[in-house]
Amino acid sequence: MFQIVKDTKIDFIGKRKAAFAISGIMLLAAFYAFYLIAADKANMGLDFTGGSTVHVKFDRSVSVADIRGVMALEGYERAMIQQIGNEEENEFIIRMGLLDAEAGEASRKVKEVFEKDMPEAGLSIEGSSEIGPVVSGQLKQKALLAMLWAVIGILIYIWLRFKFKFAVAATVATFHDVFVVLGIMVLLGKEIDLLVVTALLTLAGYSLNDTVVLFDRIRENLRFILKSSYGEIVNRSINEVLSRTIITSGTTLMVVGSLYLFGGHVLQNFSFTLLLGILVGTYSSVFVASPVVVEWDNFEKKGRD
Repeated sequence: MFQIVKDTKIDFIGKRKAAFAISGIMLLAAFYAFYLIAADKANMGLDFTGGSTVHVKFDRSVSVADIRGVMALEGYERAMIQQIGNEEENEFIIRMGLLDAEAGEASRKVKEVFEKDMPEAGLSIEGSSEIGPVVSGQLKQKALLAMLWAVIGILIYIWLRFKFKFAVAATVATFHDVFVVLGIMVLLGKEIDLLVVTALLTLAGYSLNDTVVLFDRIRENLRFILKSSYGEIVNRSINEVLSRTIITSGTTLMVVGSLYLFGGHVLQNFSFTLLLGILVGTYSSVFVASPVVVEWDNFEKKGRD
């Protein structure tokens, strides 16, 4: 495999206490973010808060950027715009949260906005629908259950493939990644919607893949390196896969970064979540999952002594 760095001897495990402290601070911030979500103080998207969708059609050609600009001009920056059909049909879906429009008023407000600021576009309302708090509550519950089942599946998979302590370490790292990234998103005021939840589930899989590669090397070295301590073997394993980690994370960052820069407004939160997730997931594989395995082994040795 192409090597970016060769024969490194960085003492990653020796820095585990500092890494645990950093992770502890990030998790405290994440727990505060969860408090904001529970207290309805976070910027939750239409999928979770409820709101209205308005199906509109224009007589002349307009773009998503044109519609977003008009809506923002009247104070509806949170409105989500999505084009449907082909460009010649000039049909769009405008989604507005409960803060922007009460139930039943979204269509009227959208019509007023475009009659005032873009009358030449010839807007007509094709239809509207409401997403009530019952539906949005179900979506929130199912999103949480999806993440829970994903983590349980990870625990069982790693347990069967490796040992229980590896399964615990991978689960801790996965929870760490999801909590920290979600916490950062909330604290930055980013809108949390189902696309962000999708990105978090993607992050769980990405982080797991990185961790499994590292665990594979640790297991392999444990079979053939007998004179070194457990911590030294883990440290050596991290250094041996360091080039692979840098290449994988670097190329993935390039792709997701391009998606963030050129993917449009709708995909920005999704791609930004993935950007954070790649950075945090790479960090956790080295400084969370591996040190947890070492600490578990130390605990087992003390128990035998």
